[in-house]
Amino acid sequence: MAGNIITIIGGKGGVGKSQIAANMAFAYAAETRSKIMLMDFDQKASGDQNFITGIKSKKSVRELSEFSGSIDPRSIMPFLTAHPSGVQYIGMPDDPTASAAINSEGLGAFLKAAPNLYPLTIIDGGSELTPLTLKALEYSTAIFLVVTPDILALNQTKRLYSELVTMLFPKDMILVIGNQVQKGHPVTPEVMGKTIGKPVFSTVPKDDQTCVSALNQKKPIMVLNKNSAFAKGVTETVRKLIQKNVLKTLARLNKPTDVQKKSTGAAGSAGGEEKGDAWGALKSRIHRRLYDEMDLKKTDKDDPKAQVILKEQTKKVVVDILNKEDTKGVLNSREDMNQIVKEILDEALGLGPLEDLLADKECSEIMVIGPDKIYYEHGGKIKKSNITFTNDRQVLNVIERIVAPIGRRIDEKTPYVDARLKDGSRVHAIIPPCALDGCTITIRKFPENRLTYKDLVKFDSMTQNMADFLRIAVEAHKNIIVSGGTGSGKTTLINVLGSFIPANERVITCEDSAELDLPQDHVVRLETRPPSLEGDGEIDIRCLVKQTLRMRPDRIVVGECRGGETLDMLQAMGTGHEGSMTTVHSNNPRECIGRIETLVQYAGAGLEPKAIREMISNAVHLIIQQSRLDDGSRRVTYVTELGGMQGDVVILQDIFIYNQRGFDKNGKIEGEYQATGFIPKFIEILEKKGYNVPRGLFNNAQGAPPPKKEAAPPEGQQKKPGQRPGQRPGQRPQRPNGAPPKKKKA
Repeated sequence: MAGNIITIIGGKGGVGKSQIAANMAFAYAAETRSKIMLMDFDQKASGDQNFITGIKSKKSVRELSEFSGSIDPRSIMPFLTAHPSGVQYIGMPDDPTASAAINSEGLGAFLKAAPNLYPLTIIDGGSELTPLTLKALEYSTAIFLVVTPDILALNQTKRLYSELVTMLFPKDMILVIGNQVQKGHPVTPEVMGKTIGKPVFSTVPKDDQTCVSALNQKKPIMVLNKNSAFAKGVTETVRKLIQKNVLKTLARLNKPTDVQKKSTGAAGSAGGEEKGDAWGALKSRIHRRLYDEMDLKKTDKDDPKAQVILKEQTKKVVVDILNKEDTKGVLNSREDMNQIVKEILDEALGLGPLEDLLADKECSEIMVIGPDKIYYEHGGKIKKSNITFTNDRQVLNVIERIVAPIGRRIDEKTPYVDARLKDGSRVHAIIPPCALDGCTITIRKFPENRLTYKDLVKFDSMTQNMADFLRIAVEAHKNIIVSGGTGSGKTTLINVLGSFIPANERVITCEDSAELDLPQDHVVRLETRPPSLEGDGEIDIRCLVKQTLRMRPDRIVVGECRGGETLDMLQAMGTGHEGSMTTVHSNNPRECIGRIETLVQYAGAGLEPKAIREMISNAVHLIIQQSRLDDGSRRVTYVTELGGMQGDVVILQDIFIYNQRGFDKNGKIEGEYQATGFIPKFIEILEKKGYNVPRGLFNNAQGAPPPKKEAAPPEGQQKKPGQRPGQRPGQRPQRPNGAPPKKKKA
């Protein structure tokens, strides 16, 4: 079985991380009775581990980094110094100059092979994220942060923890050890965890006398006095790791690679050049100093006045920090200064580079693929933006900033989420390990002002006659399904249809992520809930639909049917909740029937297909097909009535259709809306009740003759023999379109 690597680091010198690392290796060897590897990667404190362990290393880490042979138990023997307790040790050179010259890349082969050689390798990583330490972290199963209960250590550990998270190390992988903990001290482990932002995993009591005695005698505390308070604390930490299978669990986490390239400058050499330019390096430094000086999380995000005040305060701090920085060659004009201040404020308080796209009213969709690729939809066409994120962590920060206010979560265990922005715009995000190219965000923007049917007529998405007919259908409590593909405008259309509902009716909406924005006052909005961390507490659409039936609804509007809730929706439509609406993904009205039939079967009721189709034909009155055409325009291409069953087939009658003729010279689709001449059955019923419905609605506004064929002919038998499109049941049968004339008898 493959072993694990633990790297132990500290936020600052003097927190005792080297002593923790050495004694943990000896404690682990004693508990498991196996050989444990201990390595010293602390370049700043060269040779300290030699004194702590009392072992004089035969060869150093530098010589191991220069070794070019194959890594196996025999080849690494010359580099090891063994202790009788079972710990094998490779130390750092005594000369600081030699330590600084170690090639971190040369140790990659050994770190990769170490889990196959030892059940556990413990590395003393020092208190700085040098290239050598970063190389160790890249191969580590767990990272231990050692902190003492004092303000400086807490502040530096908080900074170090933030940098590790910025490099996309999973939070679960980082464990905090409280060292020198005392009873009665005001800085308790709870305070330490709250300050750092990560609960303390274990604590080691303060035991200065034993620690000093062990250093003077050059012996590990676990060897000198295993019954001391310090030794017991380290032993308890090791037992907790073993008994709870912590390393086995952490080994499954997705860890970053090439972290030296993604480093935010903690190594001290590149100055944070995540994108390889001085602009990005300057922004990174400002962000870190801003994070140290201000707590941007303790603000009321729902109070606009508080947000304005915070923005002004943050802007002042950013400008002050910039004035203290050496910006020569980076900020060459006032425009550069204003731009970098804006970018820093957007990243610190908003959604970073996405703020400009969100403010653009012509931009309807934003698609992010990792930090370097941002696409957006403008005028129905997808374009690539020239703006980018700084790194993967910044994209993840944006996702967390979106999902936190609505109580959603995203992490390695649940790497995807549906959410919404304050303006109602829909957001979907998915992160590694599911997203291979980095964090992915898709934002479907909602218009600033609610669209009305007049806007759709203006955009040529429908005609005035179609809008008037749909208003009549909604007011007449007809059950409507809006069918269409992804991004075709289904939600926009169902919002418009919802605006036709009389204001004195009670409307209840059910959605995965709240998008519907109905103008009525008496609207109850329900939203699903994902499962908790324990995997329970999930509330799905089907559960919400069932709850609506107990809430005295006049209308039920389901954002989208995609599973077993379709059966409950059909039953509600057919049992006293007429006038309900929902959306379904399909390409035309005929496919919509088949799609609904499939979704009903997800409920597991075991209904026969014919029984399901009968339920559909009785419950649904109209199907409105919304389509996104090749030029990016969105149009209502079919308005179709369901006319009952004939045999095993649901009868569909098109009322309005859109006929496409071709493209103009600008690549825009040319076509016209046409009425088929068919008068829906419910119109006659309304007229008998005294309603005056203008028959002119069903005439062609363009004066073109009605089409003679169904726009979407069914597979199999859809209409009665001799019945033409537009012919109402009960009329005299006529010869089917396209059939040859009957021959006269000779």
